[in-house]
Amino acid sequence: MSKPVLPVNSPKVINAWCSYDIANSAYILSVNTVLYPIYYQQVTQTAFGSEMVKFMGMSIKNTVLYEYAIALGYLIVIFLTLALAGIADMGGYRKRFMQFFTLVGSLACIGLFGFKGDNIGLGLLLPMLAVLGFAGSLVYYNSFLPIIATPDRHDRISARGFSFGYAGSTILLIFNIFSLQKYELFGFSDALEAIRYSFIEVGIWWLLVSQFAFYYLREERKKVRLDRTIFAKGFHEVFTVFGYIKKHQSMYRFLLSFFFFSMGVQTIIIVASLFGKAELGITDTKLIMTILIIQLVAILGAIIFGRVSSRFGNKASLLWMLAIWVFVCFSAYFVRSEYQFYALAALVGLVMGGIQSQARSTWSKLIPAETTDTASYFSFYDSTEKLAIVIGMFGFGLIEQLTGSMRNSTLLLSLFFIVSFVIIAVTKLKKEEPALN
Repeated sequence: MSKPVLPVNSPKVINAWCSYDIANSAYILSVNTVLYPIYYQQVTQTAFGSEMVKFMGMSIKNTVLYEYAIALGYLIVIFLTLALAGIADMGGYRKRFMQFFTLVGSLACIGLFGFKGDNIGLGLLLPMLAVLGFAGSLVYYNSFLPIIATPDRHDRISARGFSFGYAGSTILLIFNIFSLQKYELFGFSDALEAIRYSFIEVGIWWLLVSQFAFYYLREERKKVRLDRTIFAKGFHEVFTVFGYIKKHQSMYRFLLSFFFFSMGVQTIIIVASLFGKAELGITDTKLIMTILIIQLVAILGAIIFGRVSSRFGNKASLLWMLAIWVFVCFSAYFVRSEYQFYALAALVGLVMGGIQSQARSTWSKLIPAETTDTASYFSFYDSTEKLAIVIGMFGFGLIEQLTGSMRNSTLLLSLFFIVSFVIIAVTKLKKEEPALN
């Protein structure tokens, strides 16, 4: 296979690649993390008269049902990305698939405008489709990193991408908060209507801002016969890569560690606002401000740990962050005041930005040199993360359902970080050759 025609280490291409983080991070912050969970809780409770909602003949707590729906969305993503990654590598379709999933996700965000509480099916289906678009596009977005830059720059570039995303999405969220607080100025009847329109804004933002990355990212197209054997060929490509991963201890162990700490990190990101509201009674406005604090500190965290990694190595950087995550989970169990929650949120922001950027750059460094199967390698990376989210969200929701408290669920998350710490501690994170092609 010939390598895609992209200038390596080009500042223009790198910045264009980083800009996609601005596009999709607006969804993960404004919709997935902040506004939609708050909106969903309020409108479902109003529609059904309590936290218990009726769905498919069952009576279930609204937050638990939402957690299960998001988990199912990520489970679907795993099968789709594994099916398509090999095809993307064979035919040079990384950008095309990235564009397709972006379109699905942005339209799903816009569609959330139609959810008003009683139509609970729509309120669960559209977030699942948005998750599908977000997570699906990330596979192909991430797979461009080893193509556009040499390994010595991956830490800084990955950190820059996340920093761009945190900053850009924060700007949009601030605007959404302003329209929420001053809804009369925008002609809205109430704050809930302002939130519904914010879903449209996020969808349009995601679709439009992503065009900058799509303009500069390109790859060599290869002739692939599109017949009924194409998926079989795609899976063969992916499983060839999986065979390589299994034979190389550093890659296999890193994925295992990544699996465990992703169960913790991603679950915390998704349920943070739900925890503050359900366990501490923090108002919606204060919760939104807390998420803003997390985002701003995350920019600093991505930069700091990017430099720590450049100086001391990815392993040392990851171990420090995992130790902090363990402390965060244990501390969450004992949090009783909103000020304690704010302090913990700032700490979450610091290690959230660092661990996400460092995980991506570490994996990109472990991918064998000269390979063109970057989408296949990142399909395993992203599928590992999504499977972790499925199990993490399901476990979190199950323990909450059985015990009636999210506090007990945080103890489960601490175990995930401890296991990940031990795996990283005994693993040498270095590239192993030869490459597959």
